Amino acid sequence: MSDSGGRLTLWGVEVFLAAAEEGSVSAAARRLGASPSAISQQITNLETALGAELLNRSNRPMTLTPAGRVLRTRAQVIQSEAARARSEIAGLDLTQLGQLRLGMVEDFEASVTPTLIADMADSLSKTRFELQTGPSHRLLDKLEHRALDIVVAADLGPPAAWMDVRPLLRDPFVMVVPKGHERSLDALTELPYIEYTSRHAMGRALSAHLTEQGVRTPRRFELDSYRAMLAMVAGGRGWTILTVLGAQHAGRYASEVEVHPLPVAPLSRQLSLYAHTDGMPDMADDIAARLRPLIQTRVVAPAVETWPWLAGQIDLTET
Repeated sequence: MSDSGGRLTLWGVEVFLAAAEEGSVSAAARRLGASPSAISQQITNLETALGAELLNRSNRPMTLTPAGRVLRTRAQVIQSEAARARSEIAGLDLTQLGQLRLGMVEDFEASVTPTLIADMADSLSKTRFELQTGPSHRLLDKLEHRALDIVVAADLGPPAAWMDVRPLLRDPFVMVVPKGHERSLDALTELPYIEYTSRHAMGRALSAHLTEQGVRTPRRFELDSYRAMLAMVAGGRGWTILTVLGAQHAGRYASEVEVHPLPVAPLSRQLSLYAHTDGMPDMADDIAARLRPLIQTRVVAPAVETWPWLAGQIDLTET
């Protein structure tokens, strides 16, 4: 049943906050995973319910009217209280949780995520699962704005005050070169360096690290796909640096590339589970407890078996 005009709903409040923060209907729709027409209709319904215009939709970006500024303050309280209510209800009995919106970093898409969801579906038989995968910065943004309940992502810096964090995995960076190619820095200058996109935090961190280490090499390619990068390395088009999780995407190219330690100072990233401090701590604990053995068997153990020198470098983290 669709919402009728004149009704103030929690979904309408969430839509309004997203539109107010994003400054456009289309951006709010992308954030919430809805159509622009549905977002626009929800805003209209909310304005009808309150008898006031809330957004100056003709402005680019949209701006709040005086009534919109009043509602934004109250809406943030409403949204926060709704999250607390969901958390307290879920804490009474996790099996009664009606919906779980989970975000998972792309690196776990094939190795860990399907098994986690299947395992949780068996024990949480009444829960509707909504799964989103993507880069860490997008998932954390959706978590901050309460479009997701729990997120597994790479740490992007010191945690914000609203974050409830459970560390999961230390994922070191490794060098990937064509099969049989020398791995010294001098030899690598003969090949272009295939960069991971600087649009993502991982790419920026890698670029800064190489600069700090004084590495100068031709940089002709900047890609955002592990598989594309590995295919190019396998074809002798260049060399690259990825995390162990990234290197594990080699698939059919595995026999055509070699993985080695970085030729400069080591670097790693931390993957953690994130929730709101006023979110669902019991559910966050449950998911972290399910994830750790999966990560050990699906990620850590295969990595050390394939590349024994990684022992002690890639490992589970709990504090």
